[in-house]
Amino acid sequence: MPPQIGHHRTSLFAARANHLRARGGHDDSRVTYVELFYDLVFVFAVTQLSHGLLEHLTPLGVMQTAVLMLAVWWAWIDTAWITNWLDPQRTAVRLLLFTLMLAGLVLSASIPKAFEDRALAFAMAFVAMQVGRSLFMLWALKNHDASNFRNFIRIIAWQGVAALFWLAGAFADGSNRLVLWAFAVCIETSGPLFGFWVPLIGRSSTEDWTVEGGHMAERCGLFVIIALGESVLVTGATFAGLTWTAEHIGAFLVAFCGSLAMWVIYFNIGAERASRHIASSDDPGRLARSGYTYLHILIVAGIIVAAVGDDLALHHPGDKNGIGTAAVLIGGPALYLFGNMLFKRLSAPNLPLSHLVGLGLLALLILAVPGTTPLLLSAAATAVLMTVAAWESISLRASRHGKAAH
Repeated sequence: MPPQIGHHRTSLFAARANHLRARGGHDDSRVTYVELFYDLVFVFAVTQLSHGLLEHLTPLGVMQTAVLMLAVWWAWIDTAWITNWLDPQRTAVRLLLFTLMLAGLVLSASIPKAFEDRALAFAMAFVAMQVGRSLFMLWALKNHDASNFRNFIRIIAWQGVAALFWLAGAFADGSNRLVLWAFAVCIETSGPLFGFWVPLIGRSSTEDWTVEGGHMAERCGLFVIIALGESVLVTGATFAGLTWTAEHIGAFLVAFCGSLAMWVIYFNIGAERASRHIASSDDPGRLARSGYTYLHILIVAGIIVAAVGDDLALHHPGDKNGIGTAAVLIGGPALYLFGNMLFKRLSAPNLPLSHLVGLGLLALLILAVPGTTPLLLSAAATAVLMTVAAWESISLRASRHGKAAH
C-alpha cells in the first residue's frame, strides 16, 4: 500500500492521520469559523442562565444557577482546550464540534427545568459532551502525542467519577440533586488544580500542556463578547416590549452604558496584555489554567448577573429596591470588576488601583439601597464602571505617551 494512502487511514482505536494543530506559523493560533459557529449554542445557554436567575432570584435559585453556570462554562472551556490542541479544519474534528453543538443545544434547552423534569436530559447531555470529547481525544492523540494521551487518560478518569454524580443527581429529588450536582461540579472544576492525579499514573504538569496562548486568549475574549452580547440582547428585547416612558428610556440608556463600560474594562487593557503575556510565557499552560479556565468564570458570571439587574431596572425602574434586586444591581458589577482585577494581576506587578477603588465604591452603594430605586441604583453602579473604564483609559494613554517620550 502506498504510504500516502496509509497515512490518511484511521483505525477504530487510534487515528493514523495527525489531527494536531500546526505550531509556529502566523495563522496557527487564529480562531476558525467552525469554532465561532460552535459558540452560537452558548449564546443560547447564557440567555437561559440569565432568565433562570431572573425567575428564581432567591438563595436557592442563585445556588442552582451557579451549578448550572459552572457546568455550561466547563462544557465550553474544555472544548476551547480541545481546539487549542486539535486542528478544527480536519473533518473529524469538525464532526466532533457539530456533535458537541447538538448535545450543547440539548443541555441549554434543559436549563430552565434542570431541577425539575429535565434533569436527566441535562445530565446526559453534559456527560456525553465531557466523556465523548475526551474519548475522541484519546483516539486522536494515541499515535501522535504520548504525553497528552496520558493526560487524557487522567482526565477521563475524573470525568467518569463526576458522571456518576451527574446521573445520580438526575434521579434524586430537588435538594439532593443540588448536593449531588454541586459535588459533580467540584470534581469537574478541581481536576486541573490537582493535575488530574490518578493512582498509579500520577498527575500531569502545566508544563506538559502545549498551549497556543494567543488562541486561548482570543477564545475566552470571544466568550466575553458572547456574554456581553446576551446582555445587549436582553436589554433591547425588554425595552422593545415596554412603554417608552422617561424612566424606561433612562433605564435603557443606563443598561447600554453599563455594557459599554464592561467592554472597555476587559478589552481596553486586560485582553491584549494578557494575550501577549501568555504567548511569551515559559509556562503558558499555567496561565491558561488560572487566567482563562478559572478567573474568567467570575467575569462571565458578573456579566450574567448584571444582565439580570438591567432587566429588573427596566421593568421596575421606580419601585423600591428589594434585597434580590439590590444584590444583582451591585453584585453583578462587583463580580465583574473582581474577576477583571485578578485576571489583570496575572500580567501586571500590582492589582489595578482603579478596580480596587471601584469595588470600594460599589460597597458604599449598599448604604444607598434603602433610599433609592432600581433605576437610581443601576445608574450609580454603572457610573462606577464608567469611572473605572475612564480611569484605565487615561492611565493607558499616559503610559503610552511616557514610553513615546523616552
